[in-house]
Amino acid sequence: MTYQLYIGDRKYSSWSLRGWLMLEKFNLPHEVSLVEMFAGTMADKMSKLAPARLLPTLQLPDGTVIGETIAIAETLAERHPEAGMWPSDARHRATARWLVAEMASGFGALRSACPMQLAYVYQGFEPSDSVRADLKRIETLFSHAREVSGSHEGWLFGDYSIADAFYAPVAARIVGFDLPVSEDTRAYCRTTLSDPVLRKWQDRIDEVSYVTDPYPIELPRKPWQLS
Repeated sequence: MTYQLYIGDRKYSSWSLRGWLMLEKFNLPHEVSLVEMFAGTMADKMSKLAPARLLPTLQLPDGTVIGETIAIAETLAERHPEAGMWPSDARHRATARWLVAEMASGFGALRSACPMQLAYVYQGFEPSDSVRADLKRIETLFSHAREVSGSHEGWLFGDYSIADAFYAPVAARIVGFDLPVSEDTRAYCRTTLSDPVLRKWQDRIDEVSYVTDPYPIELPRKPWQLS
């Protein structure tokens, strides 16, 4: 039984990272197919998966196609209860689902102003009030998760869960744009981005390149580091 996961460019596709982490971190058998997002061929390559049209898309062993990362998460958790993808405690699990749902539907200012990339750290980025509001909300949710779970360091609910997979690209944005957050949040970012599984993804970010940067940002850069 092997899943087929269709992903976008590792350097930029935050949703693809979430989908891949759920399979990789929980040791679910899978193969990955890369669909270049900015080469003008994405729609053609996705046509066989219609009506799915975004990345990631998961194909189950029986051929069933699933789009949307929350649907992928719930399907995998349902099919693999032994993997512990959601916290076992009911209160923790409900809170983790809340954080995941808010991630999927919110934080538009942060996403728009700070596209995920895993190659360097921008210098001198000045977050707007809207971005700062998103960061404050994220930190509020993290604090609430830790209050509920009693996990004061490391992963949000003690053991790694779907919630941590969903917030991995947030950690990348915070580090990649050197955004103003508390030391507790920065420590969580370090935990997330130093994880060996995420490093496997980061090691392959240059497998696709473009003549023009899909997300040009005119700021000085320095090498990626977990400061």
